[in-house]
Formats: sequence, C-alpha cells, structure tokens
Amino acid sequence: MLWTLPLAFLAIFFFFPLSKIFSLTFSPSTLTPENLQITNYHLRFTFLQATLSTLLTLALGLPSAVLFARYDFRGKSLLRALTAVPFLLPTVVVAAAFNSLLGQRSPLSTFLFPLSSFLPPSPFTLILAAHVFYNTTIVIRIVGAALSNLDPKLEHVARSLGADSFRVWTKVTLPLLRPSILAASILVFLFDFTSFGVILLLGGSQFATLEVEIYIQAVKQLNLPLAALLAIIQLACTLAFSILYSKYAIRNTQYFPHSRPPLKPQTLKQKLFVTSLCFLLSAFFLLPLSSLPIRSLTRLEADRGQRGEIQYGFTTDYYKELFINRRGSVFYVPPFQAILNSITYASATVILSILIGFPAAVALSKPTTLDKLLDPLIMLPLGSSAVMLGLGFLLTFGKWLTLPLMVPVAHTLVALPFVIRALQPAIASIPQRLRQAASTLGASPFEVWKNIDLPILRRATLAAATFAFTISLGEFGATLLITRPDYPTIPVAIERFLSQPGGLNYGQAMAMSTILMLLTIASILLVEKFRLPNSREF
Repeated sequence: MLWTLPLAFLAIFFFFPLSKIFSLTFSPSTLTPENLQITNYHLRFTFLQATLSTLLTLALGLPSAVLFARYDFRGKSLLRALTAVPFLLPTVVVAAAFNSLLGQRSPLSTFLFPLSSFLPPSPFTLILAAHVFYNTTIVIRIVGAALSNLDPKLEHVARSLGADSFRVWTKVTLPLLRPSILAASILVFLFDFTSFGVILLLGGSQFATLEVEIYIQAVKQLNLPLAALLAIIQLACTLAFSILYSKYAIRNTQYFPHSRPPLKPQTLKQKLFVTSLCFLLSAFFLLPLSSLPIRSLTRLEADRGQRGEIQYGFTTDYYKELFINRRGSVFYVPPFQAILNSITYASATVILSILIGFPAAVALSKPTTLDKLLDPLIMLPLGSSAVMLGLGFLLTFGKWLTLPLMVPVAHTLVALPFVIRALQPAIASIPQRLRQAASTLGASPFEVWKNIDLPILRRATLAAATFAFTISLGEFGATLLITRPDYPTIPVAIERFLSQPGGLNYGQAMAMSTILMLLTIASILLVEKFRLPNSREF
C-alpha cells in the first residue's frame, strides 16, 4: 500500500512519457539517413566538448585534491566550501556569472579588450571554463577522499627502498588512485555530456550538444521524431556511463584506519605549491561569483533604443525595473512576476514531493525484499535528463500542458529521489521501544506522534522540503520545454533577457541571476542546518 502513490505517480508522469519517446523513435519515418546524420554530428560534438571539459577539470582538480588531502593551511575549510558552491548553483546562474565576467558585455570586453591586443574568449572557451568551474569539486571530493585514506605504510616502504618522490607518486600512489580518478572522470564526463543551461546560454545553437539539439528540434523546429531519436541516444549513453561509474565507485570504497593526517607545508617547494594553488583557486572561483552582483549594479551600455546621455557606473535601476511593466503590454510578464511564479512552483513541488515521497521513505526505512527491488525505480528519473523529461511531457500531455500544475509535477520527478533520501534515515531512526513504552503508559497515537515522531521528523522534513524548493527554483531544462509563455520562471526569464539586445535587458538578467544565486545559497545553508548527521551525501 505504501508504494501505491509513488508508483502511480512514476507510471503516469515518467514511464508513460518515456514509452511515447520510444514508440516515436523506432518508427520508420524517424530512422531516416538525414536524421541519423544529424544525430551523428551532435553526438560527436557532445563527446568532444565533454572530453575536453573533463580533461581540463582533471588538470585543475587533481592538484587541488592533493592540496586538500595532504596539506593543512589557514582558510582551508573556507576555500573547500568555495570550490563546492558552483556545483550547487543552477546552471543558468553559472552561465550568467561567466557571461558577466568574460562575455561580450563584461567590463573586461568593454574597457580592456578594445584597448589591447587581447581578444575576449570564444563561446566554446567559456563553455569549457564554466564546466571546469562547475565540476572541479567532484574531483576534489572523490580523489581527495581516496588520497586521504591511502595506507601511508606503502609510501614509507617505497621511500625506504630508495625511491624518490616522483617514483613514489608514479609507481605507488597513482596506481592506487586510478579507480577513484576513473570514477571522478566518468562522473564529470556524465555531467558535461548532459549539460544544457551552460551550453544554451553561452554557446547557443552554434554549439548544440545532444541536449541542446533536443530542445531546438522539439520547440523551434517542431521536429519531434528527431528530438525523440536524440533523446534515446542520449539516454543510452547516460545509462552506459552510469553503469561504468557504479563499477569504479564500488572499487573506490577502500578505507584504512591509519591514514596520514594533513601536514603544514614545510619545504619551499611545498609552500610554493600551496600558496600558488590557493591563489589560483580563489581567483577562479571568486571572480565569476563576485562579478555577477557587481555587473547587476553597474551600467556599461545604453538601453535598447536609448539615444540620450548615458549615465555609466553604479546603478540600482536593473533591480527597480524588475517590478515595472515599462512596455505597457498585456502580454509582457514583469520579472517580479517570474520570481513569484518560481516561488509558487517551488512551493507546489515541496507539497507534491513530500506527499509522494513520505510513503516511499517509510517503506524504505525497514525495507523488505520487495522494497529493495522497487527502490531503484524511484531513482530512474535521475538517469534521464531534464530536457528528456520535458520532451516526454510534450509528447504525452499535449493540451494539458496549458495547466500551470504540470511544471511542479515535472519538478517533483527530479526532486523526489532527494526527498526520499532525506526522509528515510530520519524515519528509520525513530526508536520503536520509546513509541511502545509511550503507548503502554496510555499515550494516544496522536500523542505518540506529537512527542516522539514529530521532533525527529521535523528537521528531516524541513531539509527535504528545502531540497525540493531549491531544485525547483533552479530547474531549467524541463521548464523551458513545458512552461507557458505567460508563466515564466526565474531561469526562463533570465534566458529571455540574455537573448535580447539592450543594456536594460542584460542588467535585469544579471539582477535576476544574483537573486537566484542568493536564494540558492540560503537554501543550501538551511539544508545543512536541518540535515541529520547520519544522512547520506547526494
């Protein structure tokens, strides 16, 4: 009975749309030479950008993993937290941050590049940089954890036999780290392979990966069969990489009780390594995050159609304009309305995901054999991309997409696995003996729930609700396909403003990105406050 509601929800809103995509893909009209040629082109480009992004992420992530695992220095915790923040931000915020720092409308492009021989980075370079910015923390976490847990006796034995530092690293340490490096590489590659918001906002259709091309074919070209074919190809690749990651992630879980604690840098070489890498990481992660609010308060160009004197410098106009319908059009949606839409959708997502996720979490708190078999089904939406979910909704629900409720339903599919994983350990930790003792002493079921269950579940429920709220606020891929034009969310409104000319539109995009970034960071802090100490990492 506990699984009835979660399975019914998945059957209607995930498996049924997925079956529609499959049936459309394998029809004779879809598998044409032209469609296969287009698919092959975008598949090769997706592999290319994901491979380059992964190699660059490893180039920064591996030395950073050594830094955090082997050395102790002032500000280490703060720098580690700084490297983790981008991974938790919505992709539109990351794209907007790099656009504000190095894009065509950034202060560098406006004042520095025209006066020097330097050229602003190309969109493809910005995409690669944003992917490194987004995923470096994965390498730091996975490889750094493996490095911290290596048995130090192995290196000591190698040194006692005359091996220098280079031979110890290449012959002992690196082979032992190979499973963790492979696991981190596959996970980073997977995120780069399914990247959507970063590529759409920084590169556009010129650099369309499978994910971006699905959106273009479905929404702009109205070629749903080709979009379905691209989606199935991407799903097959995603599942293959997920299986590979699971294989190496299991190999990576080796822990030694006497691991080497981090030490303060002693030699000049060590001090130079720590100082230079700290400076590089601080600059790479702080500059994009700080440039976003700065650009939202700085006027560098004329507004669209503006011919009078332009007041360059500090301004709060971009935030004020969020509340104004200056065009006077009944079809124009003010940005502030998009913020209200996002908050409304996020609130509905919280309610839906808690209602549907709670019975599944109760079942999984003391799992039977059947519960263990059903558990992976809940995780399946995470294996498909958000754009693919949106495409499934387009193919399945048609006119029903005019209902605003469909957006929080799609968001719930993404948030549900996280909500269940947040609630499950809290429900399992409720002491049954205490409940039985209270009942024996005459407490009613309501009093037992109020005095024993509620204090334990309150923190976990707040953490799960904040998770769902944050995911809904930043969700971009599925929302862009299924949202109604008159009910945009914050990420959709940011994409609209960035695609339009004029300084006012760009400034409002920066202002909304800043607001979304602050809301996300506040939500992350709330999750960390409410999350139980024994909760799993996601």
